Amino acid sequence: MQHNLQYNPYQRGVQAFSDSPATSGLPPLAHPTPHQGVFLPGNAHNTSLSVNEESKIYSLVIELLNPDTRESALLELSKKREQYDDLALVLWHSFGIMPALLQEIVSVYPLLSPPNLTAHVSNRVCNALALLQCVASHPETRQLFLNAHIPLFLYPFLNTTSKTRPFEYLRLTSLGVIGALVKQNDNTTVIHFLLSTEIIPLCLRIMETGTELSKTVAIFIVQKILLDETGLTYICHTYERFYAVGTVLSNMVNQLVETQAVRLLKHVVRCYLRLSDNLRAREALRACLPEPLRDNTFNALLKGDLVTKRCLTTLLNNLNEQ
Repeated sequence: MQHNLQYNPYQRGVQAFSDSPATSGLPPLAHPTPHQGVFLPGNAHNTSLSVNEESKIYSLVIELLNPDTRESALLELSKKREQYDDLALVLWHSFGIMPALLQEIVSVYPLLSPPNLTAHVSNRVCNALALLQCVASHPETRQLFLNAHIPLFLYPFLNTTSKTRPFEYLRLTSLGVIGALVKQNDNTTVIHFLLSTEIIPLCLRIMETGTELSKTVAIFIVQKILLDETGLTYICHTYERFYAVGTVLSNMVNQLVETQAVRLLKHVVRCYLRLSDNLRAREALRACLPEPLRDNTFNALLKGDLVTKRCLTTLLNNLNEQ
């Protein structure tokens, strides 16, 4: 089957973010272990569900295997995913479920270019993405999720540029899956994996052109990558990488002067602060830190946010040190 797509999730999107020696040696591609029927976790802790409700969950998982019942099952399971702690285990280890979810993802690719995604199709695939986010969040399935390189299936969605609501919803939900991966405290393996892909240039473009909510999730991902020592070294390793990140952050600051989006400003300040921990980046920031971060432009916006004000003060102190 040939799709009218020029995007290949296994190739870099931006040359500057390629061939990092720190990110080689990824584990081989893995696949879910097949089981007959639905996997039943042995020590489930789901106090919010009765036995009947738990049984209903299993029935819905089985319905994912049937194309005729899959759409309604996706909707119901996406609603219930917060109620059942071990849903990720059931989804991953039950026979045929992960391939069914990936089939939902791949089936949308032909609608991406030219952009023909309807609200109905977008909602359906976003329900599948919500279940993938559940798997990405669970400590027992997160590494399996990475080993199978499943995040790469989401990159064509992040690579879209259409401003219509179905596409924006698709990008936001896809970002949510990546955000769930990096949100965990022990995320070094996740960062190494992401650095071997083109996630940074994809996030940078969304940080410039997306809605406020998409920008917030995208910069959260970049911030988490920067907080990891390998991620900071990777971004500051070449001028081109630092310039790409710095340019987008600078543009965001200029936009924030107009929009006054305090949630975004918090992440921007934290990204700059982390960059200043690198000596080469600190030297560059002395010359290129946006003026609105130096001249008290955001004082009123940050009036009640002592933590971010402290971060900004520390950033400026770092840059003033010789």
